[in-house]
Amino acid sequence: METRALSVNLREAKKKEAAKLRRTGRVPAVVYHKGEETVTISIEEMALNKLVHSSETHIIDLQYPNGKTTRSFIKDLQFDPVSDKVIHVDFQLFSDDEVIEMEVPTHFEGECPGVKIGGGKLQVNLHAVTLKGKPEDMPEHFSIDISSLELGHTLHIRDLELGALEGKVVILGEADAPVVTAMAPRKDAEAAAAEATAEA
Repeated sequence: METRALSVNLREAKKKEAAKLRRTGRVPAVVYHKGEETVTISIEEMALNKLVHSSETHIIDLQYPNGKTTRSFIKDLQFDPVSDKVIHVDFQLFSDDEVIEMEVPTHFEGECPGVKIGGGKLQVNLHAVTLKGKPEDMPEHFSIDISSLELGHTLHIRDLELGALEGKVVILGEADAPVVTAMAPRKDAEAAAAEATAEA
């Protein structure tokens, strides 16, 4: 997994201070690690957006003004419901031998017969999966083969294959959770629904 550097400043966790920071183009954030004191920081919004809106997951080196660097990853993001801007970030620190849980974006590979032949539409239910393992084994994205996904069929978490990641990471989440579906064309779906209603 690629490592990116991000310059940060320390901040005081005062009332109304977060809103003031956002007005100057900075985003308030916290850095935490189990057993350690949480640190409050701020990051330049533009630099943060490049990481947040990437299709890959990265390990992030947080660089402080005093020259100190700590290795982390983004654990949680809060978005403004109106503007969709990032308004707060949680960074989690880790050590190389530590087992972590990280969200990794899903990438779909292969041609889906349900779409190509059946004329359906691919509906993505999970844009990221949560993996558990050591930082060195975490991929930048999780590849999912959809070349056998027929029309009306769904891939669930239990159907996902780890491939080269087998034995290194585990996929977390409900086994029955849908990941991606080859949806039937709307006219076909409406016809099937009407037929079912008529039979009832």
